[in-house]
Amino acid sequence: MARLMSDKRQKNQLVLAFQEESRSEAPTASEEGTETLAAKRISESPAIGEQLMEEVCERENCKQALVRVKANKGSPGVDGMTVHDLPGYLQQHWPVIREQLRSGTYTPQPVRRVEIPKPDGGVRKLGIPTVLDRFVQQTVMQVLQRRWDRTFSQHSYGFRPGRSAHQAVEQAQQYIAEGYRFVVDLDLEKFFGAPG
Repeated sequence: MARLMSDKRQKNQLVLAFQEESRSEAPTASEEGTETLAAKRISESPAIGEQLMEEVCERENCKQALVRVKANKGSPGVDGMTVHDLPGYLQQHWPVIREQLRSGTYTPQPVRRVEIPKPDGGVRKLGIPTVLDRFVQQTVMQVLQRRWDRTFSQHSYGFRPGRSAHQAVEQAQQYIAEGYRFVVDLDLEKFFGAPG
């Protein structure tokens, strides 16, 4: 049975490759621009983790994160703290928070669950982290983004600085104008979701 599934998977991969007509394939990323090769080149070690957390906790990184969190506004989390309250809280508690981040003992608070009505009926379930947790997430994201974004495929548009869904659509339209015949849009969340 496993052999049969493997054969089917290989056949499907060949069909999906569209190899019969090279015009139908979008350009592929160079080897330097793929996540997997970059991941293979860098081995994880405790020293790298410590270095990353030092970058996360650097003053300039934290200042940028605070500006971003305040600009994003948003509702308070389970603790009731607002973005307006955050600078004073950080001023008072930052040494303890920084030590927790460096030692790996920082624990995020639970998220506040909110249901937002959808125009077509039903509700969209949201989880609202505390303002402090959003700040910590932002500090970490900024450091990781600086390191990893440059290794991503030039054809990747989702959740990247200076990139948007509109740019992805424009690029797809350009491929069509150049004579390519296929555009593939994948929603990974739905792809791996439960059937039904």
